[in-house]
Amino acid sequence: MLGQKLKTLREAKGLLQRQVAAALEVDTAYISKMESSDKPVSKSYLPKLSTLYGVSESELQTLWLANKVYEILKDDDLALKAVEIVQESLKRK
Repeated sequence: MLGQKLKTLREAKGLLQRQVAAALEVDTAYISKMESSDKPVSKSYLPKLSTLYGVSESELQTLWLANKVYEILKDDDLALKAVEIVQESLKRK
């Protein structure tokens, strides 16, 4: 989700992974792993990434949170039911 979005945004801007790595002050391997979802994206990088790619920080935060939820639930047979219950609870909030 977030990794694929970041890759799409980077490519749309015509940036190389090493350019993004330099902007975040990380190594290129980290950017590669973020984009392939092999490594989670640190929430602290979202403000810089949103500025770099010209997208809202809330869009990236939403995907970041969705990734967190997915990682917790992905192997659970009751995941969809649990998400439905959470969704209803959030609607009542």
